[in-house]
Parts: sequence; C-alpha cells; structure tokens
Amino acid sequence: MPSLKDMRARMSSVRQTRKITSAMKLVAGSKLRRAQEQAEASRPFAERMSAMLQNLAEGVAGLPGAPPLLAGTGKDDVHLLIVATADRGLCGGFNSSIVRGARRRIQELLGAGKQVKLILVGKKGRDMLRRDQRERVVEFFDGIVGKRRIEYVDVQRINDRLLELYENGEYDVCTLVYNRFKSAVSQILTFQQLIPVPLPPPNEGTPAAAESGAIYEFEPDEERILGELLPRNLAVQLFGALLENAASEQGARMAAMDSATRNAGEMINKLTLSYNRQRQAQITKELMEIISGAEAV
Repeated sequence: MPSLKDMRARMSSVRQTRKITSAMKLVAGSKLRRAQEQAEASRPFAERMSAMLQNLAEGVAGLPGAPPLLAGTGKDDVHLLIVATADRGLCGGFNSSIVRGARRRIQELLGAGKQVKLILVGKKGRDMLRRDQRERVVEFFDGIVGKRRIEYVDVQRINDRLLELYENGEYDVCTLVYNRFKSAVSQILTFQQLIPVPLPPPNEGTPAAAESGAIYEFEPDEERILGELLPRNLAVQLFGALLENAASEQGARMAAMDSATRNAGEMINKLTLSYNRQRQAQITKELMEIISGAEAV
C-alpha cells in the first residue's frame, strides 16, 4: 500500500493534469467555433459547384471529346487514396477511425486485384500508416492541417500534385478519406471519389435541375467549360473536405478533453477517499499504541 506522502504526490499530479485537460478543452472549443464556421461556409459553394458540373457533364459524358477528369482513363486498376488526418493527437478516436477506414479500403481493393497508392495529409496518418503501408505512400503533405487557418493556396499544392500524377497516368481512380463534421461529438467517416468526377444515376438528375426544373444552355460549349472548371472543382472539393476534417478534429479533441477532465475529477475523489481512510487508520493505530503503552506503565 502506498504511503500517505506518495498518495499526496499522486493527488497533486492528477490535479495538475486536470488543469491541463480543462484548458485544452476550452482552447479546442474556441477553435471548434471558428473551424465549424469555415466548414459550414464552404458547403454551399462546393455543393453548387458539384451540381453545376453534373449538369454540364450529362451532355458530354461518354463522348470522345469528354475531358479526362470526367471520362476517366477507361481503366480501374490503380486506386489513389488521399488520407487526411491531423498533425496532433489527444483528440480521441479521430485519427484512428480514419486510418482504420483507410486500411479497410486498402484491403478491399487489394482483395479485388487492384493496385493501391497513398497520399497522406497530416502527421498522424503518416506515422500510423507508414508502419505497414510504407511502400504504397507516394507523397506526404505537411504543414497544412496543423495551421491555425487552412488557406485555399495550401490546398492548391495537393491539387497540382494530383493533376500531375493523373496526367502522367499514375492512377485511374482517386478517393479522399476524411471525417465529415456532424456535431461536436459526432463525425462521419467519408470516402469521397474525386477523379473521375462521379455522376448521378440517369433517373435522378442534378440537384439544380430538380429544384428549379430549368434547362440550361452553355456558352461556350460544355467541353471547354468543363476543361476549366474540373481542375478548379477538384481544389474546391479538397478545400471543403479539409475544412470539415479540421472542424471534426477540434470537436473530437474537445469531447476527449472533457472526458479526461471528468475522469481526473473522479480519480481525485477516489484518491481523496482512500487517503482519508488510510490517514484515519494510521491515527487510530497511533492512539492505540499510546493507550497500550500508558496501560503497560
């Protein structure tokens, strides 16, 4: 059984830990509000951009002159996964859930006879995946998700590299793996195909057309417009996904630090109770020794 001195030292250590986790919870809550505002502000633009592209693509899909980012390479052999995690830990299961989902998808693709390549965004994903997937990593981007505010120019670096690899025939399908923000305590693991641009089933139509019932005419032709918009749409989708990921990270960290703070409080209560019991037992023992000595005299 530990001595009273050891128990006091442990209680002091847990109190200091509780102060740290409580402060981290407050900081994460402040960052969450800012990240959530950014993520929610980016959603309408990304959704409208996707709807416009789908409307445009319906007229050129399957034609010989269709842009490569829309038509694809005609193969489904090489899959590129972009795994977006955080640069820091102490955010519960945020990073591990993304890495588990990526590993599961890798195994599914390998089981289907596909070749898999990885682009990693975030230090935690790199540290976890390079243990068993080192040979599949083709690129790592650092210093983007750990910034106070993710900028569009940072995402452009990833976008340029994706386009370069695609033009060189390095992959056929590109999928982004990240956590979509739902609430401070809930994130949705998302697999979003970026290349080739996915089209809705023919019977569904596009969201824009479904809402307004309008038929659009484009000038210049759809092929030229798509040639300009498709690379830009890729960057927009990446930017929105990383903002969603950043908001999810702060929400997960706030929840994890709140749980850690409550657990530290419970531990302090248990240690205090145990300390008081042991102290009372020691006092009783000393009193009995004094009384026994007095009676012996």
